[in-house]
Amino acid sequence: MKTLLILNGPNLNLLGTRDPAVYGATTLTDLQALCEADGKRLGLALECFQSNHEGALIDQIHEAGRRFAAGELVGVVFNPGAFTHTSVALFDAIQGVKPLPVVEVHISNVHAREPFRHHSYVSPAAAGIVAGFGIDGYRLAIEGLARKASQT
Repeated sequence: MKTLLILNGPNLNLLGTRDPAVYGATTLTDLQALCEADGKRLGLALECFQSNHEGALIDQIHEAGRRFAAGELVGVVFNPGAFTHTSVALFDAIQGVKPLPVVEVHISNVHAREPFRHHSYVSPAAAGIVAGFGIDGYRLAIEGLARKASQT
């Protein structure tokens, strides 16, 4: 069974308690269970990783690139959190493991929020972007990567 990696960046460990009006009441544990169920339905195993540390996320992306090249991984669903707007290093990591497909996901519509959230360093390296659909954005990204994998 092929695997898909779900990466979550800083503060996403606070889902369910941090600003529920913006991010909803679903916890990270609940989100991971929903993603795993969707993956199973699509014939994919899911691995989930969350870190508040940029280097740990970069290490995961590098390893995902190796696993994709080995035929073990179909892609990455990545919510980089606030690193979206600050991290050239994440952009470089994703660019460095092309053609690994990485779908950038945001729970809120970042373009309808504060102006500093309108720019993403990750987007130019991403295979796709889903924003503003709440936690369903993860499901859309999983579905998209599953379809992409079935076409290869």
